[in-house]
Amino acid sequence: MLAALPLSLARNFLGASPRWYKITIILFLVVNPIVCLAIDPFVGGWLILAEFIFTLAMALACYPLQPGGLIAIQAVAIGMASPEAVFQEARSNLPVILLLMFMVAGIYFMRDLLLLLFTKLLVSVRSKILLSVAFSAAAALLSAFLDALTVAAVVIAVAAGLYAVYHRFASGQGVGEDHDHADDDLVRQQHVEELDAFRAFLRSLMMHAMIGTALGGTATLVGEPQNLLIGHTVGWDFGQFFVHMAPVSIPVIVVGLLLCALLERLRWFGYGARLPESVRGVMERWDEDQSRDRNPRIRARLLIQALTAVGLVIGLGLHVAEVGLVGLAVIVVATAFTGVTEEHAIGKAFQEALPFTALLVTFLAIVAVIHEQHLFTPIIDEVLAHEGRGQLSLIFLASGALSAISDNVFVATVYISEIADAFQAGNISRDQFELLAVAVNTGTNIPSIATPNGQAAFLFLLTSALAPLIRLGYVRMLWMALPYAGVLSVVAFLATVFLL
Repeated sequence: MLAALPLSLARNFLGASPRWYKITIILFLVVNPIVCLAIDPFVGGWLILAEFIFTLAMALACYPLQPGGLIAIQAVAIGMASPEAVFQEARSNLPVILLLMFMVAGIYFMRDLLLLLFTKLLVSVRSKILLSVAFSAAAALLSAFLDALTVAAVVIAVAAGLYAVYHRFASGQGVGEDHDHADDDLVRQQHVEELDAFRAFLRSLMMHAMIGTALGGTATLVGEPQNLLIGHTVGWDFGQFFVHMAPVSIPVIVVGLLLCALLERLRWFGYGARLPESVRGVMERWDEDQSRDRNPRIRARLLIQALTAVGLVIGLGLHVAEVGLVGLAVIVVATAFTGVTEEHAIGKAFQEALPFTALLVTFLAIVAVIHEQHLFTPIIDEVLAHEGRGQLSLIFLASGALSAISDNVFVATVYISEIADAFQAGNISRDQFELLAVAVNTGTNIPSIATPNGQAAFLFLLTSALAPLIRLGYVRMLWMALPYAGVLSVVAFLATVFLL
């Protein structure tokens, strides 16, 4: 029995992950102390960052929380970051943590209404190009006035609901039967190709929507977490922020929507998949059945969800409280008036959000390593050593590159703090201070769409329960984001340098 224990421990380590993946993580954990303690902590810090990004890239092989968490725990244990530094990063990102915990769960309790609305949109708009542009534009508009993560949660909930409807049909399951839409064993052979085509259709819509959150999120004070930080540091209110960003954000939004249509038209980079007519027929019949079976109690539930959605938009638009607290209010109202009072029923809403929340806090430990080991300091110092338009272009390029490999909120925090210090010391003028603030905001919002770890909304999608259902892994997301990241980064760069 004792002889079997090591083998059992090895099999239990990271569960059903591939054997080569388990060996790779073990090698990381063996090499890290050697590099960090015996060779160079600076090199070790970059190594740890690269390893964590690797765990994100392999999210479909193993959820990144466990392997990434082991790397983060080891980094703290060997002194690459202190527990206090990790806690400070978490405290600084408390609004985002609350948002993930409560807003995502709040959206869960409005899923019936969202599924109803988007199903009607799906079956009524037959042009995939028009539908894609509509998804991207709607995500951009909502993100500009609400919050990108909230919008991402809405779109993910809708796509998961649509997928579940067709997967149930393809599996031959009735509406009232228990069904696991992650299990393909029951899918009938004649529906396999249609299901794959539907996955490709949903993948393209999700990526267009995620890009839309970045487009709209760049434009306003509340669009992304770092926008609020930058606006507060420079002293801009909502209107001033929009006006200063408009020479960059408006061209980026216009080109982004045109690019959306072009990618669908040319069917490049994984875009262009059409909704199979058989799937559309299933959706139409499902919508008709739902309309026919909608009794007064169901209508009352939809009414409450609609009123809650209106209250959500007003609450976020007027910023009556932190986004996460508004989400908590949504949970209370949406459950109290729809009869959801059992603890286990409420708990289901948190199944999607809490794993990602834990992953985010784990990532903040890696951010603490970046901060404590000054990994970005040489790049920042080199950029700030320049002046005038050259400084503007370098700020954009450096903040964009660093945001794509780490966290755009952290990069924005570092850069805007350094720029503010330079302004306070009299090294730059007020005009240059404002121009650099625009460059930082644009750099951390647009080039960061190149990778899932660059923006929280993208990472949320990658690690959501929807991603494996529609076969959206790290590499595929990189490929589908590539044309957007390349074209929009060039547009943003040119606008930053020549239109400001």
